[in-house]
Amino acid sequence: MKKYSYICLLAISILSASCTDSFFDLEPASSVVTGKVYKTAGDFNVAVVGCYAKLQSQVHFYTECCEYRSDNLNLSAPTSGEQDRYDIDHFNEKPSNGILNNYWANFNNNVYRCNLVLDRIDGASFDETLKQQYKAEAMFIRALTYFNMYRIWGGVPATRTVVTASEALQVRRSTDEEMFSLIAGDLKQIVDEGMLPSSYTGDNIGRATSGAAKALLGKVYLTFHKWEEACDILSQLIGKYELVKPIGNVFSVDNKMNSEIIFAVRFNKEIEGEGHSYWFNITNLTDDTNQSASLQNCYAAGDERKALISYVSAGTNVCLMPKFMDTKSTTYNVIGNDQILLRYADVLLMYAEALNEISHDASAGSVALKHLNDVRMRSGVAGLSATEFPDKESFRRAVLDERQREFPYEGQRWFDLVRMGYAKEAMKVEGIDIQDYQLLFPIPQTEMEKVGNTSILWQNPGYDSAN
Repeated sequence: MKKYSYICLLAISILSASCTDSFFDLEPASSVVTGKVYKTAGDFNVAVVGCYAKLQSQVHFYTECCEYRSDNLNLSAPTSGEQDRYDIDHFNEKPSNGILNNYWANFNNNVYRCNLVLDRIDGASFDETLKQQYKAEAMFIRALTYFNMYRIWGGVPATRTVVTASEALQVRRSTDEEMFSLIAGDLKQIVDEGMLPSSYTGDNIGRATSGAAKALLGKVYLTFHKWEEACDILSQLIGKYELVKPIGNVFSVDNKMNSEIIFAVRFNKEIEGEGHSYWFNITNLTDDTNQSASLQNCYAAGDERKALISYVSAGTNVCLMPKFMDTKSTTYNVIGNDQILLRYADVLLMYAEALNEISHDASAGSVALKHLNDVRMRSGVAGLSATEFPDKESFRRAVLDERQREFPYEGQRWFDLVRMGYAKEAMKVEGIDIQDYQLLFPIPQTEMEKVGNTSILWQNPGYDSAN
């Protein structure tokens, strides 16, 4: 990864000078838009890796806006510097929430980076296959970014082109249908045109593959309840990856990008600027871990997955979950776990979910049940019987429960609850009554003030009177 990481740093230096952190202030510096920069394959590689680099700054999104929002984690009280996170956790966030404002800016900044690549690459002259790969990588990252924005805000101002600051002020919030068309359209084009390779070697391992595009497209289809389409695309991944055993090896820093991982945000603690701080660390084993009773009690005896989120000592005044275990670099004082976004267990459970939604199969030969049990039994627990699921609803809940056991702290739980329609029910168990409007977050007030036109950018219902 040394070459990849070096390019990442170079891309950051170029692109950070070229774009601000606001969607509505995106004028690039003249040094970036000159013909000297975007000409060669090397130029575009630097620009594309800059898009990957921005993903590194988004990894806390999966905790702050997904895990804390869900019934997996809770904060008992706000502490210094934690008020915005506490408000998200307790459904008290307002349009002025600083975390939401930062992610809105961060996401849109990466969209800009992707659009900049796509705007200029057709005018460049180099190997066509490589050009298609770079285009597809930018499209994949843009689709992932808009998908995350859609899942927390609904329709957002979305554009496929580079816009000036004044033009950005006129980009209207997209409808659900427009967001689906943009996100799924990008991913479907990548898949249909074979724009990405199935794998990479050497320094390029970790870049988006055709499998990553298919897995993400499957998740998009599920989110929009396009069950048939989800089944079709996810079926193409069955048998192409494998469930790693024991499950702890999936997350080992000595086994990165293993045969279960489809896409991850890469880190390297031995490269300056490419590591990160501890994730979910506590000082001692008596500390409050913020884990909910729902999460702690969802595992059967012998389930290997519970041990992965049970804290163990990792040194003086440091306790970590085995799921995120790593030692600090002696040179840079950081660790280097990758943030896994798509893995094969997710594909199997998504496929099971889609099959069940199309037509519930209560037979012993149910394909959906087989895939659910494959995930369960990998972790040392017995498979479930078809007799336990007499109808579609009971199997849907089984998939939801299995996903909670399989993906804690991977940024899946809140989106699963919303997609399957159980968010209000799950939060009520945690003592929080939420309203339908709280399935989305408020649009940042700072962005609304920049636009100053509620026919272009309007607040999500329920937050109109909030500050």
